[in-house]
Amino acid sequence: MASHPTAPGAGRQGGFDPMRKYVRVRELRPDRFVEFDFAIGEPDIYVEMILHADAFDDFCALNQVTFLTDAPSASGDQQQWRLSEVSGRQFK
Repeated sequence: MASHPTAPGAGRQGGFDPMRKYVRVRELRPDRFVEFDFAIGEPDIYVEMILHADAFDDFCALNQVTFLTDAPSASGDQQQWRLSEVSGRQFK
């Protein structure tokens, strides 16, 4: 089966590896909470998370994460948004 060229991970060697975990730090807040993206196997498919700095350090060590410094690929998606950017807004 051929992979779709715009699919996450398309063209990447090795395929999906559920043992690889990724973290992309979004914000270090003044209250010592860390906002970050967490992904398993594929860095472009992630969940938004927030943990206190101490818990974040433990979480990263326990999961043996790879830290990402690049922005996630938008894959041409103009509709992409973050939950943290729209929380508190009313949608109709």
